[in-house]
Amino acid sequence: FSDFASCGSPRPKQAARPPTPLAQSMPIELEAPFWGFMGAAFALVFSNMGAAYGTGKSGIGISTLGVGQPELIMKSIVPVVMAGGVGIYRLIIAVIIA
Repeated sequence: FSDFASCGSPRPKQAARPPTPLAQSMPIELEAPFWGFMGAAFALVFSNMGAAYGTGKSGIGISTLGVGQPELIMKSIVPVVMAGGVGIYRLIIAVIIA
């Protein structure tokens, strides 16, 4: 159908270009590995800072609870364990990213 678009005269065919290798067709950004490793480092640092903050806040809560109701101390250990577990999980994710 496209051959008839110009009032009956066929459209001239363009010369086929050889395919270019992928390395030549895309611009090379030398800072890409830097930002990739910085992302993994930020994930590691901020996740462990969050786990430390969570452990500290729950430790303050446990010590406050221990003064008033010492029989509930073992039930309140769960937030400390969860904060440590989240820190370890994010450490594994940062290693996988890197």
